[in-house]
Amino acid sequence: MKSNVKLIKDMQFIATADSGHAVVMDAPVSVGGKNTAAKPSELVLMGLGGCTGMDVISILRKKKQDVTGFEMNVTGEVPDIQPRTFTDIHVEYVITGRDISEEAVKRAIDLSREKYCLVGMTLAKGTNMTFSYKIVQE
Repeated sequence: MKSNVKLIKDMQFIATADSGHAVVMDAPVSVGGKNTAAKPSELVLMGLGGCTGMDVISILRKKKQDVTGFEMNVTGEVPDIQPRTFTDIHVEYVITGRDISEEAVKRAIDLSREKYCLVGMTLAKGTNMTFSYKIVQE
């Protein structure tokens, strides 16, 4: 896996993955950016959500769960002092559907956390990570 990250102007960068897909990043105005795109630290949380979300929805589908809506709220705590690193990250899964099994949801989240999500397992090595879920039955 690799990426090419190129300065566009000011503090705006474009990152292109070896798959050919690109993401624009920028910094806040307070540090010389124009705030035209997500900050790299925001992309870390987005990447975690995407990684674990793809795992969980795939597992729930294999378990024949009738999921009609799925989202995650990912929050990260960063201290104001250096070194600035995520100290705590919380992922809340919100699963909407018909006759959703709580056991299936728990198992899917555990498998993602412990076996499949590269981003989550990498972040967990230096961050206190917590998870919760909410099932909304239709």
